[in-house]
Amino acid sequence: MSSEKNRVIIIGSGPAALTAAIYTSRANLDVLCIAGYASGGQLMLTSEVENFPGFPEGIMGPELMGNMRAQAERFGTRFIEADASKVDFSGTVHRVWIEDEVYEAEAVIVATGASAKWLGLESEQRLVGRGVSSCATCDGFFFRNKEIAVIGGGDTALEEALFLTKFASKVSLIHRRDKFRASKIMQERASSHPKINIIYDTAIEEVLGETNVTGVKLRNLKTDEVTELPLSGVFVAIGHQPNTSIFNGALKMNESGYIEAVGGETLTSETGVFVAGDVFDFRYRQAITAAGSGCKAALEAEKYLEGLHSESEEALTAAN
Repeated sequence: MSSEKNRVIIIGSGPAALTAAIYTSRANLDVLCIAGYASGGQLMLTSEVENFPGFPEGIMGPELMGNMRAQAERFGTRFIEADASKVDFSGTVHRVWIEDEVYEAEAVIVATGASAKWLGLESEQRLVGRGVSSCATCDGFFFRNKEIAVIGGGDTALEEALFLTKFASKVSLIHRRDKFRASKIMQERASSHPKINIIYDTAIEEVLGETNVTGVKLRNLKTDEVTELPLSGVFVAIGHQPNTSIFNGALKMNESGYIEAVGGETLTSETGVFVAGDVFDFRYRQAITAAGSGCKAALEAEKYLEGLHSESEEALTAAN
């Protein structure tokens, strides 16, 4: 079984991964980015990004990711459009598999991100980026003076509903059960807010609209009554799932499956393996914070490799 040797392997292709690629490639390191089959991260599902610095008129999510990738390629990053299938970080040289092919590196940056949990409706997926969103702070601005809905019953759903009241004229908070799972203080804030309308015991059966969201079809789970609610946006807030399944047993994770960073920075439980982006940051989940952590991971990896090189030179000098 042959293997390809690199100095740095980056797993992922969102803002964190591509920023790490730009920095490590500019440092003249041999960089391979295993981008995955669905490359580009969650910004590939975002129609327009208005809060990434440097774009006063906004930029389409796929265009932003294309620009970042082109910049990484300009400095020499090589990309593979396939998913990593297995890893082994136990040795000094780290190994990553793509099916039967093995890729080795002295340093690895894990930036596989997290995926939003969806309702599983065809109409929902068809309208993602066209009124359906999983990020209030990313897309709330587009719904000024419009009626929208937030789906969920945990702290995140209530936080997003409260945040969206800054923009929307009305926020319908829709939950399948007869009470929220959120903390009491969040429940009190949501129930007392004049712009929030709470709908319990209700599930969304369909997101309405051809090219943009025009409403939702609701079913009351106790009475079985079906109604339609006209609105312009649907924010799904039922949680995120970190993309960490291939790292089970290889890296230390928290109870929710997010990779744990030593000291809150980018170091992981394994020497020479670094982490960046939403795969460990479950608090902010923004393109700019992911990019920032990608920069940190790259600088830490570069520093680590410099240390390895110095140790090798010292050992060689001592041997002679």
